Amino acid sequence: MNTINENGISVCPAGEEKYTTFIAGAFRGTIYYQYDYRHTDNELFSTVAPTLEKCREKRDNWLKTKQKKNNNLKNISL
Repeated sequence: MNTINENGISVCPAGEEKYTTFIAGAFRGTIYYQYDYRHTDNELFSTVAPTLEKCREKRDNWLKTKQKKNNNLKNISL
């Protein structure tokens, strides 16, 4: 079995993505992607979506929000 975690903990290295597919029985055999991305600051983003492209879109939105937060914190401390 392909997995992206060990004992429930993500094994995704900083700055990389890991993903695997699974079939969700509750949704009549629909294939989903389980996706992890670990930022270079070691914060983990994790999501589930029907396509890898949708997972990456969610990641990109998370990164944009994260960047905005970081910029706001920099402006406050000045």
